[in-house]
Amino acid sequence: MRSKRLLFAAAVFCLFFRMPCYAAPQTEITVSAAISLKNAFEEIGRGFEVKNPAIKVLFNFGGSGDLARQIEAGAPVDVFASASPKDMQDIQDKNLLFPETRAVFAGNSIVIVQPSQSGLKLAGVEDLKKPEVRRIGIGNPQTVPAGRYAAEVLAFFKLGDALKEKLIMGENVRQVLDYVVRGEVDAGIVYKTDALTQPSGVKIFFHVPQASHSPVLYPAAVIKNTKSLEAAKRFVRFVVGDTAARRIFENYGFSKP
Repeated sequence: MRSKRLLFAAAVFCLFFRMPCYAAPQTEITVSAAISLKNAFEEIGRGFEVKNPAIKVLFNFGGSGDLARQIEAGAPVDVFASASPKDMQDIQDKNLLFPETRAVFAGNSIVIVQPSQSGLKLAGVEDLKKPEVRRIGIGNPQTVPAGRYAAEVLAFFKLGDALKEKLIMGENVRQVLDYVVRGEVDAGIVYKTDALTQPSGVKIFFHVPQASHSPVLYPAAVIKNTKSLEAAKRFVRFVVGDTAARRIFENYGFSKP
């Protein structure tokens, strides 16, 4: 009864003084992030919201190059997290981000995978030349960082010309992974973290040496057209420096930058 009287008194107070008595709306921020970050970022987003209940995080996942073009076209984005320094630098060169907020928060590695049910005996990158390997999935190097890294790997091992007719381009690294899981390609070049999301669908048969490609680094930064600057900065700081976020990245196979 006492609690009911208190609620009634509060309602009368609001009506009498014509004051709005409702919870403050959440601030929403949109984070455009490389699709290879999807699983980790969704978990990190939930952790961030627990610690920052006044902020709601909305994610837009895709190929880093496509996301960069969206930002250039004026898409309402608060934070950009790329799978490549190149795509972030393209945005910075166009004066579309706050450079003082830019920071690298994770690293990754490249692996070559095949469908788990495949009967092909593959053990190294040279095995991609075998005639029974007819289709190889990679991301489109024009828009997908994983595709650029893959192209660098093939060039390093002098396989670019030998394999060019076998390459099947994906719009992002997760699409390439799906090709492998469904057996639509005989092998695929993807990030280690993506391969780990499908332990029953793919098997890693070659860990690509780091020296064969540019370092796989993930930077994040606040975009200049944000309407929620402080909330966006807070999210970047959380991703870069929060202990819980670091633990989540490690759980999904990302390395420290």
